[in-house]
Amino acid sequence: MKNRFAVTLGIAAMAVSTAILAGPREDLLAQYATTAKSAGFSAARGETLHTQNFSGGKPDTPSCTSCHGKDARSAGKTLTGKVIKPLAVSMTPTRYTDPAKVEKWFKRNCTEVLGRECTPQEKGDWLTFALGQ
Repeated sequence: MKNRFAVTLGIAAMAVSTAILAGPREDLLAQYATTAKSAGFSAARGETLHTQNFSGGKPDTPSCTSCHGKDARSAGKTLTGKVIKPLAVSMTPTRYTDPAKVEKWFKRNCTEVLGRECTPQEKGDWLTFALGQ
């Protein structure tokens, strides 16, 4: 009886800890995966999206690196000179915890760089890249 209780308690603790580990970032990725009908996201595709030059957006921001730089762990700078905190969660732990802000910046930045909104697949790939930095 004691062993059964201990096993049940252990399973319950694992379930609770897994639920606690899920958070706004994971919720965003799950939302993007559902919308994109994605089999998964790729940090490598996200990095390519981050560094690739596009011709559809504004000429002075052909890539994400135009403002954010190539290293997601370093601060970036807007065209007007305003400092942008590093994209990497390892450097800016509060990044990507407010879904409304994430969507706001995806909409603004994708439109300026790509000339269109990012797809859910692109958002998931890019976020996977940024979270791994």
